[in-house]
Amino acid sequence: MTLTEQLAEIRFTSPDHVSHALARRPQGAPPAPGERLIFIALDHPARGALGAGDDEWAMASREDLLQRCITALENPGVRGFLGTPDLVEDLALLGALDGKLVLGSMNRAGIQGATFEIDDRMTAYDARGIVEGRLDGGKLLLRIDPSDAATAPMLERAARAIDSLSEARKVAMVEPFISGVRDGRIANDLSTEAVLKSVTIASALGRTSAWTWLKVPYVADMERVVGATTLPCLLLGGEVPEDAEQAMRDWEASLALPNVKGLVIGRTVLFPRDGDVAGAVQRLVEML
Repeated sequence: MTLTEQLAEIRFTSPDHVSHALARRPQGAPPAPGERLIFIALDHPARGALGAGDDEWAMASREDLLQRCITALENPGVRGFLGTPDLVEDLALLGALDGKLVLGSMNRAGIQGATFEIDDRMTAYDARGIVEGRLDGGKLLLRIDPSDAATAPMLERAARAIDSLSEARKVAMVEPFISGVRDGRIANDLSTEAVLKSVTIASALGRTSAWTWLKVPYVADMERVVGATTLPCLLLGGEVPEDAEQAMRDWEASLALPNVKGLVIGRTVLFPRDGDVAGAVQRLVEML
């Protein structure tokens, strides 16, 4: 029986099993002093972003996606998973999240290519769902477009989400970008100055930053970027790199910085160019 068959049957006949699986799931240990974490991230499909590498439909098969996630999570050096409720529930039902830290993706309304993409409202997890699911925190995508008035209410919604998570003593992982329209589509500015500015804006959101982590891209002069905050920063993997070895070297250098606490990696290890998911994950683990 395929994973899809198993999960569809459970969801069709026994939907209570979803909450039961989350309730009995062994949770992951909190980070230890000096530890660097690896999270597998998979919340792109919820925004209609299904591409990886040269294949714009790489993530269209849920069966294949789950198999890749299970392979990655089987490595004991992978400490956590980040995803939307459907994927978190699928993997919890399969036992793949046992002993892992889990972050729930919150705002997924910014559909890729939509006219309203910058207005990325909360459509997946909220703080209540994260608490009830016994997750460790929530993740917020925060694209800041100075020319789009929809940015202001999004900043306010992000601050309120951080407040709700901190009240529940849950991590708020914020992924900030300075963004704008380029060739008819939203694009993120990955210059050092833009990423630095986004870090300072995100660091100050909410009534407390005690539970806030930042998810930031690797760019030139990372020491200057992460030097703009004392908050824990985790590097995002982004697109599948053309040169995986160079990407590894860049991440390794950044991990030496005092407040860079790990990696949040999705397509880079789930869809490596050589097809070896287990090998890509192991190389990351060995690097840490």
